Amino acid sequence: MISRTGSLAVAFVVTGALTASCSSSSSTDQGAVPTVTSLVTTTATAVAIPTTQTTTVVPATTTIITTTTTEQPLSLYALTGLEAHDAVRQRRPALAVKIDNVDAARPQAGLVDADVVFEELVEGGLTRLLAIFHSREPGLIGPVRSARSTDVPLLTPLREPLFAWSGANSAFAALIRSVAIRDVGLEIAPDAYVRAGDRPMPSNLMTQSADLYDLVELEGDHSPNELFEFFADPQTLEGGSVVAGVEVAYGATTVRHEWDSESRGWARTQNNTAHVDVDGVVIAPENVIVQFVSYSSSGLVDSSGAIVPEADLEGEGMAWFFVDGRLVEGTWTKANVTATSAYADSNGNPMRFAPGRTWVLLARVGTAELL
Repeated sequence: MISRTGSLAVAFVVTGALTASCSSSSSTDQGAVPTVTSLVTTTATAVAIPTTQTTTVVPATTTIITTTTTEQPLSLYALTGLEAHDAVRQRRPALAVKIDNVDAARPQAGLVDADVVFEELVEGGLTRLLAIFHSREPGLIGPVRSARSTDVPLLTPLREPLFAWSGANSAFAALIRSVAIRDVGLEIAPDAYVRAGDRPMPSNLMTQSADLYDLVELEGDHSPNELFEFFADPQTLEGGSVVAGVEVAYGATTVRHEWDSESRGWARTQNNTAHVDVDGVVIAPENVIVQFVSYSSSGLVDSSGAIVPEADLEGEGMAWFFVDGRLVEGTWTKANVTATSAYADSNGNPMRFAPGRTWVLLARVGTAELL
């Protein structure tokens, strides 16, 4: 394995010197919600609904004018660059869900259908996932967990997404609610959540995407801003170097993404086991970004006294882009908390990705190795 490191100089502190105590299992996580005995995914069956046809007789003196329309090119989903075949889904806002990633939370539900997933370091060397849904309808999602201050600069560029979360300490909760989101969290909408009886608390809070979207009434276009640039399918990436994959060591969590030519994705393992969803499908996004960042103290500690880290996401730094079996080295820049991160290759050209799903691993400098 080849060790590479990046460098960065950024500073973004959103909470200041806070003295409250943060628990990795917040009291809100333990909220009273219905309990289901087990998680079972179901497949919806389309049912044909009879319709009544009405025939209208047109008088002989009537002239019927026919028009020919030219089929317009399909527009694209904002977060994947894939053709949008559902106009209603394309115009709705993104749904962001904070998902648990400890061993007790696996296998998770819905991750394979997320357009974008950000992996964040949290206390104790563990990670938590911020999954963004838009182009697909995942159904069951979870386990849902609490928010962190790192979520703020990731949520704000999405253009007022729905945000599902189990809660947070008072300081983080106030911070999350101060930014432009549509709050569909446990405290606001407890009826949209259930506890899975076959999982331990707090890693058992589940929700359904349809239930969350039903909570908001929307008219017009609320689609998210584009986070990435994509090359046209089936064009393949030019340049870069062929690699087998990448490993990132967060501390208590070590993850790998390895290129799978059959699925055309980067198959994920976590702590030496395949990372699969509740249906046994391996997570293998088309794109993986290792975004090298620094972490600073959020000013809070958890119940064990461990510092709650916060990723510094404003500024610039190094990045590795894994696309179509290749590695392209480059940079990331983010002008301010609400700006979209810009990704570029080593020559400063905008980085383009394969149409499809993207995982962004927010890794500390020196913690990633090529396979």
